[in-house]
Amino acid sequence: MKSQPPGKRISEVEITNVDRHGLRVFVRSTEYFLPCSEFPWFREARITDVLNLVRLHEKHLYLPDLDVDLSLSSIKKPRDYPLIWQD
Repeated sequence: MKSQPPGKRISEVEITNVDRHGLRVFVRSTEYFLPCSEFPWFREARITDVLNLVRLHEKHLYLPDLDVDLSLSSIKKPRDYPLIWQD
């Protein structure tokens, strides 16, 4: 019996991996890596908080448990959106 190739993704936004370096987010047909160095909110976040990801509209993601808004442009080019982060 041969395995079938994977089907179409049905989720438009999905966390595909979380590790100590950051997380990978699949949005429509593209996967992005969000390193903790550029997105410090994820450094100490619980996995359940990170997995609660909502796509508000075409170019905007929201993590309600962390109260973090992310535009896709800030994910694509985080250096264009400098953060002021204090521990």
